[in-house]
Amino acid sequence: MKKIGMIWFGLAFCVWTAAMAAEKDFEIKGKRLISQKPPFTLTLPSELRLVHSFSHPNPGENSLTRVYILVKAKEGQMEEMLILQIADKTNPQAGPMTIPPLKPYTEKRMYLKDRKKKGDMEIDYLIQLMAWNPDAPSLQPIVKKGVAIPSQWALQGQLLFSYQAEHAVFVRYSKDINSFGLRISGEGRKWERESISGNEKRAYEFFRTEFIRMIDSISIRNP
Repeated sequence: MKKIGMIWFGLAFCVWTAAMAAEKDFEIKGKRLISQKPPFTLTLPSELRLVHSFSHPNPGENSLTRVYILVKAKEGQMEEMLILQIADKTNPQAGPMTIPPLKPYTEKRMYLKDRKKKGDMEIDYLIQLMAWNPDAPSLQPIVKKGVAIPSQWALQGQLLFSYQAEHAVFVRYSKDINSFGLRISGEGRKWERESISGNEKRAYEFFRTEFIRMIDSISIRNP
């Protein structure tokens, strides 16, 4: 019995150690998002809180993806959401990690696709209009935390970069169009590239400035 007890203690200790190590890989301090693996920091537009995290293996790609979901809510309803995905290479013998290019949901509506240089590294980014779906399976962890998700339009920014071909970082930050303090139309045609104007254009430009500022704040530490 003593031997069995020691085995169980050892297993429990290993699980606890792994959990503690995972927690140290990522943290939020005010508006600062801090990642240890890969080592980078960025400044968020608002103070968001972590509501859910999980990981899943990708055997075919020789990687493990860690996912962190952060939100900012007002009176129990989500205003801002950030989903951070970090893919870690698990097989040192495998080739460099490859990442697919960013693509807009539709080219009909206003969007911006570009890239920025950070030293020797390039960060691809995309800004567009999208729709929050409270019934989406990926958003149920937020609902279970007691945060209501409005079924409406949100402006979204995506950024993507590879770190030394050993990690891939993908960020999706979105913000409720009604949180800008402007009277904004919920009709998709008002956001078309050829006709966007008025408050819709003001909200888009404000979000673009805010998101690019977040990209500019990224600080990558070399090992």
